[in-house]
Amino acid sequence: MPNVPVTAPAMAIAPAGPAFASLPLPPHVLQNLVRLGYAGMTPVQAAALPLALAGHDLIAQAKTGSGKTAAFALALLANLNLRRFAVQALVLCPTRELAEQVTQEIRRLAAAEDNVKVLTLCGGSPMRGQLASLEHGAHVVVGTPGRLMDHLERGRLELSALNTLVLDEADRMLDMGFFDDIASVAKQCPKQRQTLLFSATYPEGITRLSAAFLREPKEVKLTEAPRATQIRQRFYEVREDERLHAVGLLLNHWRPESTLAFCNTKQQCRDLADVLRAQGFVALELHGDLDQRERDQVLVMFTHKSASVLVATDIAARGLDIEGLAAVINVDITPDPATHVHRIGRTGRMGAEGQAEGWAFSLASVDEMGRVGAIEQALGITSAWQALAELTPTAKADQGPLRPPMATLQLLGGRKEKIRAGDVLGALTKDMGFASAQIGKISVNEFSTYVAVERGIAAEAERKLNAGKVKGRAVKVRLMP
Repeated sequence: MPNVPVTAPAMAIAPAGPAFASLPLPPHVLQNLVRLGYAGMTPVQAAALPLALAGHDLIAQAKTGSGKTAAFALALLANLNLRRFAVQALVLCPTRELAEQVTQEIRRLAAAEDNVKVLTLCGGSPMRGQLASLEHGAHVVVGTPGRLMDHLERGRLELSALNTLVLDEADRMLDMGFFDDIASVAKQCPKQRQTLLFSATYPEGITRLSAAFLREPKEVKLTEAPRATQIRQRFYEVREDERLHAVGLLLNHWRPESTLAFCNTKQQCRDLADVLRAQGFVALELHGDLDQRERDQVLVMFTHKSASVLVATDIAARGLDIEGLAAVINVDITPDPATHVHRIGRTGRMGAEGQAEGWAFSLASVDEMGRVGAIEQALGITSAWQALAELTPTAKADQGPLRPPMATLQLLGGRKEKIRAGDVLGALTKDMGFASAQIGKISVNEFSTYVAVERGIAAEAERKLNAGKVKGRAVKVRLMP
């Protein structure tokens, strides 16, 4: 297969590259990209988009946070015939959370087009609502393999008009045992289609998928240049009885706005979250014992900057792409060096406005020194060790415990009630007198809408929304705990 090598810095996206205007994209699409803050193409976009827009099947190695969603979203949107109201593009994702993020990004990139309908089909959501949405039709469907297979087997999803199939984070779908489901979905797609496969690694299953379902694919590999990472790592030796307390010391010393803390077990997650909450932190936990509704609300609060710390296991955090993450804490040292790289790679990413660098802190007991050695060998580094005694509260600690800047309000009513983010923003700013700068991220789901507001106005915003109207209708609103 032809190979297109691209050089990119380790664990960070390079500064804005070639202009999107160099691509065969219409002016209104280019104007929308400027409005969304896309200053220039990331390496994966610069390598993959010309090939994808030319109609080639594609295998691209690209990690989460590299800009891959825009790389395939712009290609599939270019293939749509909006006068034909049928499913023309299908995106498979490993998790519901990633599918929701991909759906939101496709909608943003499609904002300049006329009424592109994007539908999410994932497990954990009520089947009844999905059936109603399918009956109304869609141009693009994003979903997880299991739920897509369910709809296909029951004859609810029609793919005869499909022209683009995207396999996002294919290696993770294979890790989760979805090979047969992916194969079954692909077999029900028209043979004359474009297939775009994105994967962070290249396991044997990717070769099998490529041989079975891609036609003479071009291959894009992002090779990491041997230059300094934008992630600053520090290791702290701890006794087992001081490990959880050390997390609070790190947070009070460095005071990162948002932190993802990784634990090796669910019980460790629960214990750490309890300790942090007792210390006054707004901390959430994410692990396999949570049901889908609980997971959704935890992720909404954290991505809306309404919690300072998310404590998670590796399995529960799979597929998450959280922007603006200031720090990662390895509460336990993972036995797998590749997992360590994946953990710390979640900070120090550069977004549309550019994020300079991030912190990665690791707590290691004497019994874990062998694991640290394996990480050093794999990364070719010498660990920078610091003493816990150096972690003293900073001057900002006089302001009290580290508090998140925002709070999240939940409105009962979402896409089913045709509520849009602009409706909520308009109600808060035009009708209720809040400044737009006081309003943060707004997420509209099937049955609920979540809006982040500055913590200082949360109670007032809740009261005014409950007393007022959104899109001409009264709404029920609650401040999430």
